[in-house]
Amino acid sequence: MSTDQLQAYAARYGEAAIPAGAGSGPWNPVIAGLLAHRSVRAYRPDPLPAGTLDMLVATAQSAATSSNMQSWSVVAVTDAATKAAMADVAGGQRHIEQCPLFLVFLADLSRHERLAAEEGAALEGLPFLETFLVAALDAGLAAQNAVVAAESIGLSTVYIGALRNNVERVAELLNLPPGAAGVFGLCVGYADEARSAEVKPRLPQPAVLHRERYDAAGEPVHRAAYDQALASFSARHEMSAYRWTDRALSRWGRIASLHGRDGLKQALRRLGFPLR
Repeated sequence: MSTDQLQAYAARYGEAAIPAGAGSGPWNPVIAGLLAHRSVRAYRPDPLPAGTLDMLVATAQSAATSSNMQSWSVVAVTDAATKAAMADVAGGQRHIEQCPLFLVFLADLSRHERLAAEEGAALEGLPFLETFLVAALDAGLAAQNAVVAAESIGLSTVYIGALRNNVERVAELLNLPPGAAGVFGLCVGYADEARSAEVKPRLPQPAVLHRERYDAAGEPVHRAAYDQALASFSARHEMSAYRWTDRALSRWGRIASLHGRDGLKQALRRLGFPLR
């Protein structure tokens, strides 16, 4: 039984919710790194090692992509003024300005539109919601590869979904063509270790793992345990102690909490995604 393995599972779930097979299952440095992931919202200004951007994009392009369509792109942003504008779109998340590299991942069907125009062909499947979903999922898979690669060399990251607060402003800032939209951003840099941080607990596995058939019978018990674990975590980090239940109700309980993203469908259509 690996002590390191048990400690990693305990950090992710809490001592009381370690999965039964955690101490005896497969284990290696890659798995350890994945379990140690944490979002970082404070960065040092130190520059990244030479070649880091090329490496991150190469690992991102090595992710699975639906039917090899590769329907995503990424814009690397280092300009201070552009990062400040992105931070404003994201509701004042100043770690966007702190990090030395900010990556904006795009659902990008414009490349296929240009291809079709050059070949004199029509792409009848391009305007549909399914095709946009493929592009957005491709972008997410690519970005996660880049996150794993970044963390493997000592860098830290945090995703910025709040770019979707105003996808049209993001498109304007990045000079995006019709058929391309920023679906999220990613801060990359060295964590400011002066800010305390630890692995945030997740829901117990039985709350998300269903064997053979979906079964939510034990969900109230699992949620209550997680509420307690998350409240303790938030209190340790000088935040107001909150339950996950309260966070979920607050986050999706009011349209105002979407911060403009309730108009995302209409904005995406204006950016060239019919979403039929």
